[in-house]
Amino acid sequence: MEISVVIPAFNEAKVIKDTVVDIKDFLKNNFSNFEIIVIDDKSRDRTLEIIKSIEGIKVIANLKNHGKGYSIKKGMKNAKGDLLLFMDADNSTNISELKNFLPQIKDNHIVIASRGLEESKVQLSQSVIKKYLGILGNIISRILIDRNIKDTQCGFKLFRRDVKVIFDKLTIDRFAFDFELIFLAKKYKFKVKEMPITWVNNFDSEVKWYDYPKTMLILVLINIKSLLGKYN
Repeated sequence: MEISVVIPAFNEAKVIKDTVVDIKDFLKNNFSNFEIIVIDDKSRDRTLEIIKSIEGIKVIANLKNHGKGYSIKKGMKNAKGDLLLFMDADNSTNISELKNFLPQIKDNHIVIASRGLEESKVQLSQSVIKKYLGILGNIISRILIDRNIKDTQCGFKLFRRDVKVIFDKLTIDRFAFDFELIFLAKKYKFKVKEMPITWVNNFDSEVKWYDYPKTMLILVLINIKSLLGKYN
């Protein structure tokens, strides 16, 4: 299997079909064999019904809502590809960006999308509160996680299969799991490359402004866990 694309989905009935069709078309044109895995995180809308109706994809249904991190871990553990990509169900970073990532994965273990690079294009910006809380979070993240990474949270990340073990170490189930992922990548000396992308904001995102302060606590918690040897 050349590549596995993992998509966590929660209440994405409005967009999930278009996203999956777009991904399937891209992969058919660029890979000889691939798989698409969609994990429904106990959606309250028709997301599960819709993805079950799409041919040629693997559907995993969580029995209760666990969070984005949990869903991605579950998808990655089921993935069989030599390359592993997870991306958002709203297609905010389009699958076509993968073309620019593929040459970089040869010399790096992980290639991640970044809205923090000068070359990146952010179309439809977030609300002012989210924008500045995000900037503050990134500053603290660079202090506590990895000073070289400008954007840990963008939901488009490509991995080589030999990095798959990192997902067994993750302990955070919800959206801030990316902090832990980058922290572990640095701890285990995996090479991480940031890439500029075009990103379109999803105004229907389940992530609310009041979730951002929680991430500050999570950043501290990750470092405490590390000091206690939880990641050894």
